[in-house]
Amino acid sequence: MIEIKNLYKTYESDGQKVEALKGLNIKIDNGEIYGFIGLSGAGKTSLVRCISALEPVTSGEILIDDTDLASQKGASLRELRKKFGLVFQHFNLLMNSTVYKNIAFPLEVANYPKNRINERVLELLDVVGLSDKKDAYPSRLSGGQKQRVGIARALAADPRFVICDEATSALDPATTESILHLIKDINKKLGITFIIITHEMSVIKEICTKVAIMEGGKIIESGDVVELCVWPKTETARQFFKTAEINLNNKAYKLARQKQGEIVKATFIGNNAPDPYICDIIKKFDVEVAILGGQIQEINETIIGILIIKISGAESSVSGSIDYLNSQNVKTEVINHG
Repeated sequence: MIEIKNLYKTYESDGQKVEALKGLNIKIDNGEIYGFIGLSGAGKTSLVRCISALEPVTSGEILIDDTDLASQKGASLRELRKKFGLVFQHFNLLMNSTVYKNIAFPLEVANYPKNRINERVLELLDVVGLSDKKDAYPSRLSGGQKQRVGIARALAADPRFVICDEATSALDPATTESILHLIKDINKKLGITFIIITHEMSVIKEICTKVAIMEGGKIIESGDVVELCVWPKTETARQFFKTAEINLNNKAYKLARQKQGEIVKATFIGNNAPDPYICDIIKKFDVEVAILGGQIQEINETIIGILIIKISGAESSVSGSIDYLNSQNVKTEVINHG
């Protein structure tokens, strides 16, 4: 587990102090795929450099199983660094070395026995699907293949944590999807904890279980990805998760506001999303239901359905319908009283 406590990072620039990180607190459990998202200048890069011990922290703690990474030096720091692998945006491969040598490099630096290096490299080439590219040079690889080499290299020394710093930003959508699928597969099979640094919400939605939203060097909101998508608390979170919102400026909504009844936002999550709740409330409560808008999306294999509906009928029937939806784990919000 990684636990970050009251983390600050301050830089000196032209005689001025710049606070890049301002009191971060976060906990990342073993085996999670934890995402950090924010716009440029949010502090994501500084966070990566502190977690991976590439930069000293100004104050605060980075606890790796209760050992403070930030206070370690020398041999003890080098030992903790071995727990981390890094995957970079622009691959950072050795262009004059083959795929095999790129993956072997961190093992050679760590003085692994030659037979163990060969065994490990071949194993990893199979994991990332590049066994047939063992002797190829990076210049002969596609962007996706280069990033697969980068992932294999990050896994070489058998780390517990892998940090992916904008690992898909230089890739096209189809290649990005294949790389995210690979990361998810490695996470499930090997139990390695992944820390995903990105500015792309599509990446968070595809593979992350939890997310922290960064802004101005702070974490302004964090938690389960699905919950933040459906119920964001800050304007920044709403902007990132805007695909979970439905435009209420359409003509159907404006006309519905002029008539009697309740306009309700109903959110269906998980396996109950396809269930016929609208039919149920029509039959059970003798109400009329008009659908004003809706969408269904999938976030990290969880189905989320959102409907904007107008429920009309007797007051007791309308309120009974809403109570029924809530009892079926359908989150409702009355957004306009008729």
